[in-house]
Amino acid sequence: MSDRTRADAVYAALLERQGERWVQPRVERTRRVLELLADPQRTYRVIHVTGTNGKTSTSRIIESIVRAHGLRTGLFTSPHLERFTERVMIDGEPIADAAIADAWDEISPFVELVDAELDAAGEAPLTFFELLTVLAFVAFADAPVDVAVIEVGMGGAWDSTNTADGDVAVFAPIDIDHADRLGDTIAEIAQVKSGIIKKSAAVVSAQQDAAAAAVLAESARRQEATFASEGEQFGLLEQKLAVGGQLITVRGLAGTYPELYLPLYGAHQGHNAALAIAAVESLIGGASQSLAEDVLADGLAGATSPGRLQLIGIAPTVLVDSAHNPHGARALVAALGDSFDFDEWGVVLGAFGDKDVAGIVNTLAPVAAHVFATAPESDRAEDPDSIADLVEQVGTAVTVHRDLAEAAEAARAWAADADRRAVVIAGSVVLAGEAVTLSAAEDWKSGYRA
Repeated sequence: MSDRTRADAVYAALLERQGERWVQPRVERTRRVLELLADPQRTYRVIHVTGTNGKTSTSRIIESIVRAHGLRTGLFTSPHLERFTERVMIDGEPIADAAIADAWDEISPFVELVDAELDAAGEAPLTFFELLTVLAFVAFADAPVDVAVIEVGMGGAWDSTNTADGDVAVFAPIDIDHADRLGDTIAEIAQVKSGIIKKSAAVVSAQQDAAAAAVLAESARRQEATFASEGEQFGLLEQKLAVGGQLITVRGLAGTYPELYLPLYGAHQGHNAALAIAAVESLIGGASQSLAEDVLADGLAGATSPGRLQLIGIAPTVLVDSAHNPHGARALVAALGDSFDFDEWGVVLGAFGDKDVAGIVNTLAPVAAHVFATAPESDRAEDPDSIADLVEQVGTAVTVHRDLAEAAEAARAWAADADRRAVVIAGSVVLAGEAVTLSAAEDWKSGYRA
């Protein structure tokens, strides 16, 4: 059996479990498996990242900077765009098929034991995300890595990733999302997310709503952790457009870093980079020693964030962005205006029905000359006709398409029919993954062919 076949079998086994949306506040079950495995998550330092939007990009930037310092890194993020091994990165690359399959073989006997314990207690077996977390922690220990950057799956306090003790707790902007699981107010959501703060850790936070900031500061105080907030202890001082991204000047916790090249679009990515720099300062220098500017420059220049304002087509320009809630949609709208010079945007829009679809539409539709409503390949997908109805209510032109391939073809033809038009595909991480795959298969970077 080939290594790829073995890895694909691991993913198939994970998919037989309760899915990622099946979440219960039961971190102790993940902890039980890890205890049986001798707590692999305690064999490396950890930067733990949570928030509502920006946490994946921030995690990826942090990892790139840490790796530039010569440290071996692990990166755990979710969801994936094309293949599940993207979620577990070793030194900037998706984990090897053999490594993920070996890690599965290592944990399987203990998974069976804990599943039996859960069954005896009348509880559901370990879930997809609980097991994926264990797999990542074991793989990082086996590599081995020096530092693991861990993105929370949902919330914080009871998320399975909270079995790791973060040396640094990082908070990207907090907004309303997963209200059915995390709470109806920003303060309630911040309270759940603040659960990743460990005793005597370092805490760095993006600029937050006042209610969220108060919760985080109080949680840090209770844990005797240091607390640094964007706009007070560190921040983005300047950003300028540059070819393929932007130049940023950042005031860090221990130094000021001028004119750094960041190959990512959007003002929000500049803020994510400032947060990432503060996090790495906290880990490497304890916030008292500035980072070497050449090393930091290399780390930022090597940062990528697939599916986040990613260019996947030219002539016409096609971008993909995984904005899947109103907060992400607002960041996308701002970036389209700040970083690109087009007169009209066509928006290919597909979303999950359990998201605030109306909020996404109300944010994106007013900046769109035409919306191409479609659906990601998921049983959670919102009906494209329902999306079209919402778009019509705000007075934007809209057409309905049965799948992404049809919607993208129509959007690219629309954009190619006039000068200074471009397309952005947004609304779902799953849709973003489909777009990346489709663009490569059809070679959109060679230009549109009718």
